[in-house]
Amino acid sequence: MNADKAWTRRGLVLGMVGGALSPWVMAQGGGSAAWPQRPLRLVVGFPPGSSPDTTARTLAEPLAARLGQPVVVDNRPGAAGNIAADTVARATDGHTLGLMINGNLTVAKLLNPATPYDPHTDLVPVSLLVKAPLVLCAGPQVQARGAAVWAAAQQAGDRWNYGSPGVGTLAHLGMEMLQARAGWRAVHVPFPGNPQVIQAMLRGEVHLALLPPGLALQQAEAGKLQAVAVTSGGRSPLAPNVPALAELGMADTELEVWNAVAAPRSLPTAHVLKVANALVDVVRQPDVRAKLFQQGWQVVGTNPEGLARRIANDTARMRAVIERRNLRVG
Repeated sequence: MNADKAWTRRGLVLGMVGGALSPWVMAQGGGSAAWPQRPLRLVVGFPPGSSPDTTARTLAEPLAARLGQPVVVDNRPGAAGNIAADTVARATDGHTLGLMINGNLTVAKLLNPATPYDPHTDLVPVSLLVKAPLVLCAGPQVQARGAAVWAAAQQAGDRWNYGSPGVGTLAHLGMEMLQARAGWRAVHVPFPGNPQVIQAMLRGEVHLALLPPGLALQQAEAGKLQAVAVTSGGRSPLAPNVPALAELGMADTELEVWNAVAAPRSLPTAHVLKVANALVDVVRQPDVRAKLFQQGWQVVGTNPEGLARRIANDTARMRAVIERRNLRVG
């Protein structure tokens, strides 16, 4: 069952006005005025200092002010965030939410059928918070520049490799999508995280990688890595001097990482809507927006239906990559 159908099953009818909750929806959520009644737990599937953790901690204080209860960030790292996602899916206390990355809400079950939760039936979309493209980077041993990297990678075949922060991550799936489009045969080398990918690139051990803008541009501006292109549909305000893949002849390769909040299906719809409305307000506050931009994010801020559509679209797109390349985790 996809995310849109899951919401239909729950009988949720959403009105959208500029991506925020409509007055009609707010009226339907009016019965939740006494909630939350105690601190909210925001579960994050990555360690302190990670990008999702930083996002969560940026939002925690203003969200607490908006909802009238403390918001406590609970780090539960492991399995690319799926341990935390399962924790949220199983929660029945009425005060647990999860801040999750793409894979936790889209392809977790496709990559590993043994994943204990189903993102499309055990979790409820709340809000798509922030997004960012990835930056295709080349290591110092790659002499080609710009679009010439395409031909160099084709000629190199499996003598080149690419790094990612793990099997099934968006950086891995995105590179597999690019390889299929560009006719590359570079070998995948997984690492525990992006810092290890970058270190391997700087040592000349890895030729290519898709990296978050904050990490990629820092290395590119220092002249250590080449920022070849961003995976957004056009140039990104997060990396305005880096061309989009489409500008270099690689059309229909839009790919974005994002952070979103989801809830267990046990959470009443009125409470889901109250949190969604609060999050939309919080991420659009000028100071919060500025902090998130400095962290390498563009603010989105959607209602549950907007996140549900994004989950459905990204799942379909990545399913094609997973099935074509026969990718599995575990």
